[in-house]
Amino acid sequence: MPTYIHQLPGWPKFTWDHKALEEPLAAVRHRQGRLFGRMEGLGLPLRSEAVLQTLTEDVIKSSEIEGERLNRDQVRSSLARRLGMNIGALAPADRNVEGVVEMMLDATQTYNEPLTAERLFGWHAALFPTGHSGIHKVITVGWRDDRDGPMQVVSGPVGREHVHFEAVTAAKIDEHMKAFLAWFNSAPDTDPVLKAAIAHLWFVTIHPFEDGNGRIARAIADMALARSEGSPQRFYSMSAQIRLERGAYYDILEATQKGDLDITAWLTWFLACLGRAFGGAEDTLSGVLRSARFWEQHAGAAFNERQRDMLNRLLGNFDGKLTSSKWAKIEKCSPDTALRDIRDLVDRGILKNDEGGGRSTSYTLAAPDQSP
Repeated sequence: MPTYIHQLPGWPKFTWDHKALEEPLAAVRHRQGRLFGRMEGLGLPLRSEAVLQTLTEDVIKSSEIEGERLNRDQVRSSLARRLGMNIGALAPADRNVEGVVEMMLDATQTYNEPLTAERLFGWHAALFPTGHSGIHKVITVGWRDDRDGPMQVVSGPVGREHVHFEAVTAAKIDEHMKAFLAWFNSAPDTDPVLKAAIAHLWFVTIHPFEDGNGRIARAIADMALARSEGSPQRFYSMSAQIRLERGAYYDILEATQKGDLDITAWLTWFLACLGRAFGGAEDTLSGVLRSARFWEQHAGAAFNERQRDMLNRLLGNFDGKLTSSKWAKIEKCSPDTALRDIRDLVDRGILKNDEGGGRSTSYTLAAPDQSP
């Protein structure tokens, strides 16, 4: 039977190789500062759009890591409404979307408020508004009780499960969480970015809830990163990067949770992943600037509401190829109306036909030098 990190004498007194982390931590801090400097140089509308896009990705990708797919339009609308942003027509959001958004905004917009058990219970209840995870009833306002056996992370078919990790027993959760919260709310005794990495590992190792621990751990890490920056504005998404590296994320977690109290490898991976998340922020910034240039270029042009909405989608994160049938479905109009909207934009040089034809015709935005 393996020994888990929380069973070791001295837990949770983590250690790490300070020398080994000096260079990667300095590099991350440098990129962090440069990113915020660039964003501060933008006007308020562009900066707000960058924040909205980043938070949308963060909410969606954190849920995807756990196998749950949220509707992008609902997430974006819920965020915009809560942030007081005008983005046109708002898509109604279901309770699950509203709950995840509520948790993420509470973590990042009020990052300086103490993290308490009651606050965590509120986040957990928001994630499971019906009191169920799938068909299983979960305790929402309280720690798990292990009534169905020890909390384990497993994979594989029934009868041949592989146990990746077994969490702290329910009887010890309250004691462990009091220690965690006292540490998290105390003045930093190490770099705040490293504190975000440690908080993520520590919380998900305790695994205090029946479900939702991964999403809450990532929200706590985002909260700690916001503290490290002294800003509620999010210009990069750690969750989106972890989603891209999900296999490596689970591998390093398992290795660390089955290892000793030296967590240098985990901290090294976290810093590297964070650095790559900054690269993703550059993509977001490029997209925001591209959208701004497009609308400046076409400031005097007339578009109907369907065209304006679809162009914003194409300038953002549009999944797959645009076809007339997809246009009709998204904009809730007839196929003939969709085709008229598209042909108008093609005639004006804003959209172009992709390779192929007939029923398989698809369209993309024309390059800037191809549009008037």
